[in-house]
Amino acid sequence: MTEPSPKSDLPQGTLDLLILKIIAVQPVHGYAIAQRLQQISGEVVQVPGGSLYPALHRLENRGFVKSDWKETDTGRDAKFYRLTKKGRAHLEAQSASWRRLAEAVGLILNLAEEGVR
Repeated sequence: MTEPSPKSDLPQGTLDLLILKIIAVQPVHGYAIAQRLQQISGEVVQVPGGSLYPALHRLENRGFVKSDWKETDTGRDAKFYRLTKKGRAHLEAQSASWRRLAEAVGLILNLAEEGVR
């Protein structure tokens, strides 16, 4: 049996949800979003720039986030993203949907485990 990978591939659409959740806490720049996702998930969620920045661009085009150039703590200029009203509504709806799905999957997995006993 092989060891599970410490990283996890995210199901379609999940990255957008996770990004919106991080941005909902406070305005933040892209690199910090990737760092927080990795840290909070215990290193399971690792998002390369080639996935993160297109997702941020997509979220901005959909009106879920807005961005402004600001100086970071290290003195560098970076694009800081903040949630819009439309983005907050989308985050709430998608979070509720994800919770329902996760609960349903949990019920099915528990049933499968009970059936093995």
